[in-house]
Amino acid sequence: MTISENLENAKKLKNQAAVMSSEQKTSALINIAAAIEDDAESILRANNADLQALQGIMPDIKAEKCRISAEFIAKTVDSIRQLAKLPDPVGSVISETENAEGARVSKVAVPLGVIAVVFNNPVLTFAAVALALKSGNVLVMKTGRETYGSARAVFTAVRKGLKKAGVSQNISVLVEDATSKGVEEILSATGYVDLLIPVCGKKMTEQCIAKSKVPLMCTDNGIRHIYIDEYADEEKAVDITERFVGMKGFGYGVCIVHKNAVPEFLPRLHARLVSARYKSAVKFRLDKHSHEVLGGWNNCVLHSEAGESDCGEAELHIKCVDGIKEAVAHISFDSKGVSEIIVSENTDNVKFFVRAVDSAEVCVNDVSSFPADFGTDFLGISTQKFPARGPIGLSELTSYKYVVMPNDKR
Repeated sequence: MTISENLENAKKLKNQAAVMSSEQKTSALINIAAAIEDDAESILRANNADLQALQGIMPDIKAEKCRISAEFIAKTVDSIRQLAKLPDPVGSVISETENAEGARVSKVAVPLGVIAVVFNNPVLTFAAVALALKSGNVLVMKTGRETYGSARAVFTAVRKGLKKAGVSQNISVLVEDATSKGVEEILSATGYVDLLIPVCGKKMTEQCIAKSKVPLMCTDNGIRHIYIDEYADEEKAVDITERFVGMKGFGYGVCIVHKNAVPEFLPRLHARLVSARYKSAVKFRLDKHSHEVLGGWNNCVLHSEAGESDCGEAELHIKCVDGIKEAVAHISFDSKGVSEIIVSENTDNVKFFVRAVDSAEVCVNDVSSFPADFGTDFLGISTQKFPARGPIGLSELTSYKYVVMPNDKR
């Protein structure tokens, strides 16, 4: 089936999906979970074939993010079943007021319509299917050749579940065209796609932003920063930075350190993240100031000598600053607007950081609550300020309309 045919079918099914009963959605989700469970071996084989084909083409740490394990499938199946039990977001009353004539005005949640997702990680397919179905949307997904086999195996199971539940198999589809030209067709599908969500690499995301003629929700899961203030508790700072680096799916991040904390903090951090980790040691990319402390140490390299990161292994970029204002200025310039952390015991510095840093999430003496890789209950992390912002879950896949009714109480 061509992309044009996929989009035509999606548009025809939009109203049908919007009026699906909660019972129909629950049945579909339960049957999809069962089908994924039954087809687990087929999904794992397809994924292993994709990963083997990626060897030598994609850095190991990136390829590992595309791995679908038996444990992940089991967790996903359980999550879909839990999602099926949640209240139906469609039709819920967000707010209610009374107009000047005494009529009741209700703000009611409704589906967005047709959601297109351009992606490069097959792990995302599970959450996309489940969330789109639960929120009453039609889903059209597009991936590249590299992981098409994995995604196709997942959708084979999804189609079995939909069929058993008596729901159209075209309500969630994976387009067969795995070329980049297929993306361009989706980008120009005005009147067919109500929302495009690109959850892919930098180059493809930039192409979507530049060329899309349909509404688009920007996502990013890129650079995150942790700032170690001069008033940080040193032991706490080392612990939190280790948790920051240890987040599943971590590729690289930036650790900004106040110059007064550098002499004591960096050697302790190196001991924790390099000396104690052996095969999983983190590479430190140092700026000039931090190189004066850690230059020549194991797994440490001057940033200017190392070139750009390819995320081939977990990396922590170290930047030293004279104060919190310089730290915030660097974050403002470098950040993708996802999540930033401050470690400090100084109340004034904490307040300044929280006010000044303009990201979807700001954490104080703790790591991000945003997952660093795809989970089973969100599609990605929106970095735009206009809704939605942060993890894209059920409520972010709905819009609303106003319903005006006579007020029977008058």
